Amino acid sequence: MSLNPDIAAFLQLVGNGRASGKRVGMHELTPEQAREQFDQSSLLMDAGGEDLAVVDELQLPVRDGSLLGARVYSSQALKAGAGRPALLYFHGGGYVVGSLDSHDSLCRALASMVDCVVLSVAYRLAPEFRFPTAANDAQDAWNWLVASAQDLGLDRSRLAIAGDSVGGSLATVLAAQLTGAPVQPRLQVLIYPVTDASRSTPTIERYAEGYLLEKASLDWFYNHYQRDVTDRLDPRFSPLLGEVSTVVAPVLLVLAECDPLHDEGVAYARHLQAAGVEVELKVYEGVTHDFMRMGSIIDEAEHAQRHIAERLMAVFALG
Repeated sequence: MSLNPDIAAFLQLVGNGRASGKRVGMHELTPEQAREQFDQSSLLMDAGGEDLAVVDELQLPVRDGSLLGARVYSSQALKAGAGRPALLYFHGGGYVVGSLDSHDSLCRALASMVDCVVLSVAYRLAPEFRFPTAANDAQDAWNWLVASAQDLGLDRSRLAIAGDSVGGSLATVLAAQLTGAPVQPRLQVLIYPVTDASRSTPTIERYAEGYLLEKASLDWFYNHYQRDVTDRLDPRFSPLLGEVSTVVAPVLLVLAECDPLHDEGVAYARHLQAAGVEVELKVYEGVTHDFMRMGSIIDEAEHAQRHIAERLMAVFALG
């Protein structure tokens, strides 16, 4: 393994590199401080984004009567009855940080590359909202999207779900819940997802410090989201521990080589394949967790985005 030199330089700049002691770890901050730090660092990784015809704020109702923030992206005006495909996206951030803004550039890129509608959802964060709130919010967002498809000009037979880090976990948990639903996603795009919060792995130990996402921060995230430690054994928290239906949506699983979550991602791919699920596993060498949002730093970010776009275009029967 050789870490991408541009990522290594970035990590030194922000104080996350092995030899640097400048930056306070996320796990040493309050949730509010960590959220501010995460959004600020997001601007360094990928400032700006594609200009689109539609970038609109929405509010989605959920089961307890609350409203979730959401943002819809489209390269063309939304028109009822247009029958366009759509991607439901869940941002990463350990259930504690992350926002519509932190993943704005990535969602813009996908909407532009695929020419589909992208709906990004601001599910509620911990510790204010603990397990299983985020998973419930994800399911409610899907139900809202399906119910609103006609008004948004969407084709309910051409929907997909995606997410990065814990957003990828939410996406695959949602896919498992939809196996008997009348409307099914065509693809689940899982970008370096959390799949097992219950135990350590060799890559969690190997990349414990100095590779952007740190072992101590992972535990800090999980502690904030769980009600107690037994929640980590629930398949809605650790999908690797759950049974897999043979009819769950096909998977594109994108991993980073230098990522604490690498091993559990590979294990999840094997778990799905053992159940007969169609899985494409794509590992990008020399990059860290969150590399997909590093468009200002490395070429691999755009390469990965384009690969995802190509898969989505294929399942949506575009182009």
